[in-house]
Formats: sequence, C-alpha cells, structure tokens
Amino acid sequence: MFSPVIDQKSILVFLGEGTFGKVAKCKNLSTNKEVAIKIIKNGFDNAGEKELKALIEISKLDADKYNLVKCVDVFRYKSHVCIVFEILDQSLYDFLEDRTFRPLFVQEIRAVAWQLLIALKGLKRINLVHCDIKLDNIMLVNQDSKPFRVKLIDFGLASKTKDIPTGTRLQNICFRAPEVILGLPLDERLDMWTVGYVLALLYTGFYIHPWDSEYNIIRALGLYTNKFFTRTEEDSKVVWKLDTPEQQSKKTGNQVKDKVNCRSFDDLKNMYHDQKKMTEVEQLIDLLKQMLEVDPNKRISPNDALRHPFFILEKKEAKTTKPQEPAAVQVHQQAEGCYFHHVFSWAQSK
Repeated sequence: MFSPVIDQKSILVFLGEGTFGKVAKCKNLSTNKEVAIKIIKNGFDNAGEKELKALIEISKLDADKYNLVKCVDVFRYKSHVCIVFEILDQSLYDFLEDRTFRPLFVQEIRAVAWQLLIALKGLKRINLVHCDIKLDNIMLVNQDSKPFRVKLIDFGLASKTKDIPTGTRLQNICFRAPEVILGLPLDERLDMWTVGYVLALLYTGFYIHPWDSEYNIIRALGLYTNKFFTRTEEDSKVVWKLDTPEQQSKKTGNQVKDKVNCRSFDDLKNMYHDQKKMTEVEQLIDLLKQMLEVDPNKRISPNDALRHPFFILEKKEAKTTKPQEPAAVQVHQQAEGCYFHHVFSWAQSK
C-alpha cells in the first residue's frame, strides 16, 4: 500500500488540480519508484468511484498496447480516495504551450494520431467512452527517450456506451462534438470527433473554429437546430435560417463575436508550404475530414481510420523492434526544408 508514502511526506510536487482532485508526484519509499497519485477531493467520492469503474474496465486491456494510462494501485488515506498511476512526462497542452503553440510536423502528428486511434480502438472493445479527450488529457510518456509516445489519461468522466443519457453535457467546449451540442444520442463516436479536433489543432497551432459559445461553433459547422436557427416560411416552404448575431444575442443575452478561424479544410491544406510533402498533407486533411464529419453516422471508425492512406507510407518506411507496436510510433527526425508556417496572424486576419 502507498499510504505510508503520504504519512512520510514523500510528495515531491503537485502536478496539477482538476474539479475532482489533485495529482501529486510521489515516491514509494519501499521501491524508490516515482508514481503519480490522484487524490480525490472530499465530497467527490462518487467521481472517484466512477473513475475506478472505468479503470477496472481498462484493466481488461493491455494498457501499454492501447496507449492508456496504467493504474498501479488504489487506497484510502484518511477521508480521501487515492488512485496511483504510472508516472508520465507532460501533457500535450503543456508541451505546446512551452513552444508557444508552434504546430507539429506531419510525421509527429502521424505518430500521435496512430496512438490515439489505437486507444479509441481499445476503448471501443470494452464499450467505454472517454467523454473528455483534450490536450490536457493526452500525456507524453517521456519526450526525451520516447519522442511523441503518448497515452490517454483521466477517465473521471468515462462512461459505458449504454449509460450515456441523451442530452448529457459533455466535453470541453473547445472540443465538443456536434451531437453533444444538439442534445442527440451519444456513443463512442464523440471521442473520434475530439481526437480529430486535437489533430487539427496540432497541425494549425490554433482552434479551427470559435469556441467562445456553442452558437459560434454551430455557426461555423452550419447545422440545423432551432436552438441556433430560426424557422421561417418563404414561398410556402419551410426554411431554417441561422440566427444573425443580433438575434442570437437577443435569445441568450450574450454578445456574439464575429470571428471564424478556419473556413474550410482547403484553408488547412493551404497553410503548408513544402510542396514535396503535399501528398502527406492532403492525406492528413482527408483523414481529418472523415474524423470531423458532422454526422456521427458518417464519421470514420477507429479501425477504418487506422487503414487510412495517411498511415500506409509510414508503415512501409518505418521499422519497429516490437511487432505489436504500431509503426507510426517511430517518429522521423524533422527533415531539412520541412516546416510549418505559423498562422496566428493569418487566422486573426480572416
């Protein structure tokens, strides 16, 4: 048990804090091994129990193979539920923040994409939906020794597919899937949307649509719903028209910001300036289109995504020492002349 670690005050540093608890980097004095301990806050035992149920389901899988965080132990210290995890490096958010959100190279995005799709494939096997995939919940394992090896963490909001009630408000608004916004039936496909959005962010360095309100997200996506659209009649036909910013402000009382970060997937393609790599970029954009399909019934599945041409070239070129390890985990060195143009100023001008 790890409770003596807490008793002997071997907490090295607090790594972060969320709604339900704090995460501390600790040392197990009996093994001298560092671990991460999530200490659930008082009053949130139900949240801790929900995460434990998800971790029990995940224990049916090989956590390393499916790029999921490994739970080492669970114990209660005083009034707190404590969950012990393997120690990891830093989140993708912190990594990007350290480099001022400079976009990643296509090779690096491919590596991250493959691993996250493998994670979704594993979660689908056990009918588990993460429900909160975002940059903060994707961890680099060890960027120095294993560049861009990632794992999915924080299953505090995870649910079995059958247990997600229609209309449940899930996900950070930046990564919120259309079906969540519209109050439609939900399943594992909402995780595919968020992974696609994460990859688009890694490619651009910015959020590809406004995220200050759900109205602006719907405005960018162009969906039909009377929450954001007004039903009118023109020439004896029923027509749905998107509320003007003024109409939406009147409905909600909130000021609407008139800003669109990215108008089409072609805009994403045009950001890349190395013509020699354009085929890879086009393949990435095609994959993103299928991951960010507004209709979840048409959205690509993890298995089909892993067979996408974006990964075929990598499989042919890369070699791996472990047959079960995906080839895309091996990240190529940044080739000379392969670069991204930083597009913050471009986005602001649109």
